[in-house]
Amino acid sequence: MAELLEAFMVVSFGVSWPMSIIKSYTAKTAKGKSLFFLCAIAFGYVCGIISKFLAASITYVLVFYIINLVMVSIDIGLYFRNRRLDKRAQAK
Repeated sequence: MAELLEAFMVVSFGVSWPMSIIKSYTAKTAKGKSLFFLCAIAFGYVCGIISKFLAASITYVLVFYIINLVMVSIDIGLYFRNRRLDKRAQAK
């Protein structure tokens, strides 16, 4: 039961990342995004993944941690792209 609840928690967090990625991609600005927040979330997912290995509790829930980490990483990449676009727009 605990594993199922953990899966629900990770999936519920993960539902918002595709929307955040789409918004970051289409907005083409880093304004309103916090790199610290994104990195803190990524760090949390990395810790969750490591804990699964250390506890020898490698189950299907690990897949959701990895998917979420990939999505947050994409959003971090878009943050840097958008920051570069912001600097270009400001230079004009």
